[in-house]
Amino acid sequence: MTCSARRIWGLLYRHIALYRRSWPRLIELVYWPVLQMCIWGFTAQFISSRAGSPLVMAAGLLLAGVLLWEVALRSQMGVAVSFLEELWSRNLGHVFVSPLRPTEMVGGLIIVSMLRMLAGVLPAIGLAYLLYAFNLFTLGPVLVLFFANLMVMGWWVALGVVSLILRHGAGAETFAWAVLFGLTPLSAVFYPVTVLPAAIRPLALALPSTHVFEGMRAIVVHGVLIWSELGWAAGLNIVWMAAAILLFAHQFHAARVRGALLSIGE
Repeated sequence: MTCSARRIWGLLYRHIALYRRSWPRLIELVYWPVLQMCIWGFTAQFISSRAGSPLVMAAGLLLAGVLLWEVALRSQMGVAVSFLEELWSRNLGHVFVSPLRPTEMVGGLIIVSMLRMLAGVLPAIGLAYLLYAFNLFTLGPVLVLFFANLMVMGWWVALGVVSLILRHGAGAETFAWAVLFGLTPLSAVFYPVTVLPAAIRPLALALPSTHVFEGMRAIVVHGVLIWSELGWAAGLNIVWMAAAILLFAHQFHAARVRGALLSIGE
């Protein structure tokens, strides 16, 4: 069975239309990344104002960590919240009365999440440059690979959340906001993984984000790109994405058999 670009575009256009006619939704896209950038940016500015180049470097690491982590957060929220929009509007049953297939729905939600992520993160990157003279693009072309790995991580986390909602209904909605925030300490966003207790380091190293941030710090501190970190991130993303797709397919089929697609969220 092949995916239809027309059906994917139909779902994508529905969500674009929601934002086109709703200024609160547009503000929400930018609000959280910009707020995070302001809070952590002023903190980084304070740190860099102290004497000593190590503190200046620490401030740069802090800003880079905030911006890159927003890529994963906005990607995950883009898929999860767009799915929840269908639940809140009681539209999920209507969507699947149409010829739309689950793979096409996921494809459409992923494209929506990419647009949401860019709309939220790019203004924050610009703000970091204007207010703090920090340019994330100095990391070089490897930044594209960092973005790609963090986006994919956001997608498979979101598919896991959607699977929970399909299984447990509206009671699992809070996981759309909680799961990736809960993974922040393990992802070593603001500190090296060696800071973590030895007992939980294997859990941290099982996350693609940990390897992305280890690679980012190697570039900022030593000016060296460690390709093995990117290799680990990509490999782990493949494994986790495959597991998330299988889980989503299973839970979607079970929800269809139970008739939950029509009643979920009530």
